[in-house]
Amino acid sequence: MPIKTVIFDFGNVVAFFDHSRAVARLAGYTEFPPVEIALKLYGSQIEDAYERGAIDTAEYVREAKLDARLTCTDEQFLAAFVAIFWRNLEVCDLIPRLKPKYRIVLASNTTRAHFDAYSKQFADVLAHFDHLGTSFKARARKPEPAFCAHIQQHAYCEPHECVFVDDLPTNVEAAERFGWTGIVYRADGTLADKLRAAGVEFGTT
Repeated sequence: MPIKTVIFDFGNVVAFFDHSRAVARLAGYTEFPPVEIALKLYGSQIEDAYERGAIDTAEYVREAKLDARLTCTDEQFLAAFVAIFWRNLEVCDLIPRLKPKYRIVLASNTTRAHFDAYSKQFADVLAHFDHLGTSFKARARKPEPAFCAHIQQHAYCEPHECVFVDDLPTNVEAAERFGWTGIVYRADGTLADKLRAAGVEFGTT
């Protein structure tokens, strides 16, 4: 069957990110070293709950500031927290060439704050997407089957008619078990060839 929908991860696919950028900006507001700040912000149950949509931004900021003993304001915290993304030209240049032949869907493990920030920062690229799927809307995270099932509702086709691109092999393996064709993204200029091998055709614009 022909491919009808192409599903993209966001972080380290559509755009690169580095949490250490946020940590560096927040380091001046606490006595904790950067490694400890990162663990408090990103390796905790509170961050997992935030990505799942189980808590809102205000609760995450409050708990993260307490855990990391941050003295910054909420506004300063969020400004640093979301300033971590930069464009991946390879993928951003390919996405417009998939329209109008394919439905394009985002499938991102992300928080509300990050999503709101990158939706504005990369509005030109995301305008080509038919649906922006996130873990906080799905109430599940990759590689959980419930996340794939949520995204499938917006694919408007059968699982075997979907191609999924993600940088993490674990997520790609889960997608393949769900029925999607999976591609592990590497920033080596080979994505177009991998998509073609999966049956995806490109336009010229």
